[in-house]
Amino acid sequence: MSMRLSLFAASAVLALATTAAFAAPQSSSTSSTGHSTKLGQCSHANAGKTGADYKTAVSNCMNGTSSSAAADTSSSGKKLTPSQQKMADCSHAAKGKTGADYKSAVSSCMKSP
Repeated sequence: MSMRLSLFAASAVLALATTAAFAAPQSSSTSSTGHSTKLGQCSHANAGKTGADYKTAVSNCMNGTSSSAAADTSSSGKKLTPSQQKMADCSHAAKGKTGADYKSAVSSCMKSP
């Protein structure tokens, strides 16, 4: 009977130790859950971007920086004026056209409101 009591006591101690060991890591991982959730949302919001554009957009999203401010900058990092932004948009819309066709398309685009 002493052997059964010893095995029962050992089993109870082992069960308590196992429960305590697996319960502790759960509570410490909750602090990073908010970060990973936000990272997932920022990553999903910038799914079409690649490379440096993707990294910059996700970084701005994680920091809470406005993404529209980042979109209004040229490749050199300077902020574009409204007329420069419109020119860039018109030029992008006329992409693929050449010569007089390009000039005409950009000109009509710039004149539109």
